[in-house]
Amino acid sequence: MTGVLSGFAVIAVVIGVGYVLGRRGTLGEQGRAVLTGLAFTVAGPALLFTTLARADLSTVFSRRLLVTALSTAAVAGVFVAFGVLRRWGVGRTTIGALCSGYVNSGNLGIPIAVYVLGDASLVAPVLLFQVVLVTPVALTVLDLSGAGGKGTVARRLLTPLRNPIAVGSLSGAVVSAAGWQLPGPLLNPLTLIGDMSVPAALLAFGMSLHGSAAPGRGRDRGPVLLSVALKSVGQPLVAWVLATAVFGLRGAPLLDVVVTAALPGAQNLFTYASRYRVAESLARESVLLSTVVSVPVLVGVAAALG
Repeated sequence: MTGVLSGFAVIAVVIGVGYVLGRRGTLGEQGRAVLTGLAFTVAGPALLFTTLARADLSTVFSRRLLVTALSTAAVAGVFVAFGVLRRWGVGRTTIGALCSGYVNSGNLGIPIAVYVLGDASLVAPVLLFQVVLVTPVALTVLDLSGAGGKGTVARRLLTPLRNPIAVGSLSGAVVSAAGWQLPGPLLNPLTLIGDMSVPAALLAFGMSLHGSAAPGRGRDRGPVLLSVALKSVGQPLVAWVLATAVFGLRGAPLLDVVVTAALPGAQNLFTYASRYRVAESLARESVLLSTVVSVPVLVGVAAALG
């Protein structure tokens, strides 16, 4: 239980600092935009590149990852279906689908994997799956929908080659697949820059909370509550059913996939929403609520399956 609580404590403190900065206006009117831009265009791509460049891509192909991929697709598909029926729009529906199934496998998943599951590498397949496949696909959809700005058809079709997050992820995967060992003088500066990604995203998220209405009560109440329900309850439930009934997982592997599925939405989803200026309140409120709700859910899962 210590891993769950300590992981949330770290996130809460950094978000709290961001809230104070926003309340005091310390970084000025453009402070949040600068931090968001830093995380999206510079630090985030550097973090993803260095992480994937040193990762073992063979860990992607496993039954555990299949459970994660299928549970992610299931809950995201439910949100997309509601989005189409309710006419929420492509951008809003895409962000909501991400909030429904994209887990915080980095700054929260790693400490929980260490203290609850006993092995930090267990979240690596999920991280690879999300940054190599889910992120490029979702951001490409946002660009093609017009959320990223207007352009020719050819320009939009080349979106993955222009998106910093996608380029960083795919480049790191290529380096790992090729077996290249990057020299320290090249890798170390990128690692240092990448270390700014999580703090910048959390600070920007905290700053966005100042002056915001209570989550789940505004115009995005329906999409927010749906995404939180899918993320906090639907995804771990689907993961448990798939793991036990389809893939026959028991014991530690079962605990691994259900805990991973029960992780809250990732803070970088708010960064993406801010970058494309679409569904920002949906991303902010969904991530915040899913983070709060996931505490008792994770504790319950660890107690029941641990």
